[in-house]
Amino acid sequence: MPLLSVIVPVYNEAGTIKQILEKIRLMAIDKEIIVVDDGSSDGTGKVLRELEKDSIKIIHHPTNRGKGAAVLTGLSNAISEFVIIQDADLEYDPADYLKLLAAMQEGNADIILGARFTRGYHGLKIHKMGNRFLTTLVNLLFNADLNDCFTCYKLFHRETINRLGLKSQGFDIETEIVSKALRNKLRIKEVPITYHPRSYSEGKKIRIKDGVEAIFSIISCRLSRG
Repeated sequence: MPLLSVIVPVYNEAGTIKQILEKIRLMAIDKEIIVVDDGSSDGTGKVLRELEKDSIKIIHHPTNRGKGAAVLTGLSNAISEFVIIQDADLEYDPADYLKLLAAMQEGNADIILGARFTRGYHGLKIHKMGNRFLTTLVNLLFNADLNDCFTCYKLFHRETINRLGLKSQGFDIETEIVSKALRNKLRIKEVPITYHPRSYSEGKKIRIKDGVEAIFSIISCRLSRG
């Protein structure tokens, strides 16, 4: 059984998907790579079909269902002890897997978050404001002290994440994971990572509506008894 399942949800990233998969392949970790093409319309599917090999599992959604749906599809196909989510846009560096796994294997955490902003925020101003607001909301509602709730890099035991009963179909999957982990008293540890934010002109997809959905997801999870 591989040590790590790398789930790559992808939507319209034809320009970067090949490069990020090569970066993942080069990591000297016993791993499986699961790519979920979430109904891309820009040629991503064609690129993936050219890359399809025994060393990579590629799943195609016939229509765009959302990042959460792609993550859940990946989870349902993962077999490794640990799981991490990897965006396909080159903002996150797979070289950080090693430090995240090392932190997990110390045995004092259930989920490791790759914190982007421990050395200060760089990137789009609206994202800075949104991230600070949403992270503060999570910290207030769950009596937590997190730096970056919405990082893509979340490393966890596969059995741990499956027990959370995740349901979100969109970008609010990030919120649901952290909120349910806090509600269930899971131990969360943050580890600084490298981060290379891109602009909207470069393909950034997060919009204001995703922030609004995140607010409702946070509050819903806090009030839920399930």
